[in-house]
Amino acid sequence: MGAPVAMSPQFASDNNAGICPEAWRALESANRGHASGYGADDWTRAASDALRAAFGTDCDVHFVFNGTAANSLALASICRSTDAIVCHAMAHINVDECGAPGFMSGGATLSTVDLPEAKLTPEAVIDAAVTPHDEHSSRPRALSLTQATELGTVYTPTQIAALADAAHTRRMRVHVDGARFANAVASLGCAPADISWRAGVDVLCLGGTKNGLPGCEAILFFDRELADEFARRRKQAGQLASKMRFLAAPWLGVLEDGAWLRHAAHANAMARRLAAALQRFPQARLLAPVQANGVFVDLPRAAIDALHAKGWHFYPFVGETGVRLMCAWDTPAESVERFAADLGQALAAPARGTAG
Repeated sequence: MGAPVAMSPQFASDNNAGICPEAWRALESANRGHASGYGADDWTRAASDALRAAFGTDCDVHFVFNGTAANSLALASICRSTDAIVCHAMAHINVDECGAPGFMSGGATLSTVDLPEAKLTPEAVIDAAVTPHDEHSSRPRALSLTQATELGTVYTPTQIAALADAAHTRRMRVHVDGARFANAVASLGCAPADISWRAGVDVLCLGGTKNGLPGCEAILFFDRELADEFARRRKQAGQLASKMRFLAAPWLGVLEDGAWLRHAAHANAMARRLAAALQRFPQARLLAPVQANGVFVDLPRAAIDALHAKGWHFYPFVGETGVRLMCAWDTPAESVERFAADLGQALAAPARGTAG
């Protein structure tokens, strides 16, 4: 059996990219010698402090292995088994987490709303935040937002604040699935605090895996009371890393000189470049504004098959022909141009096939 070979840059997922150099160097540094386990080490303390500095507030910080655990454990810190979580119908917690929020909370349900661009509105939250049958119904206790959304759109600081106000007036807490939070910050050109605690967010699950880290998400409790007993929840869920420094050190690497936002900005720029290239073809129809690092576009079935045949990896996301093209921290412009050229050939092929 030969040595494994990495793929060339693709558009299937930003999860597929490797580790960015800043995170890699931090891992190497953390690997020199011994350190205390379970987070009682200098790397974990320094990374936690760096996150507090980046957000400009004294929040509780916890590290877990992946986004599903981060979202589910954060929501379980808010919700009892009899509660409900209001979220968009396309939310990752609804579509792609195998019931984990309900499992981790002991039974909390999801109350979903389907609106354009995968974004919620205050009016929709207010309409959903009801208990129609008294004790026969779950009571809405949390509002879960995704930033950037599952269609690559971004909530502005004003929109987040309005949603948080609507939730808080209904005695609900606000959770943000920030798997691509850095992309939203880079897109908006704002401070991380502007779309988190300053706008009324109570807990943020900050994604690192999709932005050059090897595999770690940070949970930031801006409302520190919600973090009560979280350490035990994390342990119970099998998410307490014994060698915690290897989860925390990459965060320190990307936070020290702002690399996390530079990498996110690059991914966003490649998505805009890709969208501009696709818009040259009338058969390619964008399904959502390109505001972060994803391009969602409807393509003819034959073109999708031709691109797959040429070795391109990407997924259908909206129906059978609405595909998702994700750019990553290391996506090269050359891959964008090559994909567009191959798409152009694929779109032209049927016309050539019918000409004779």
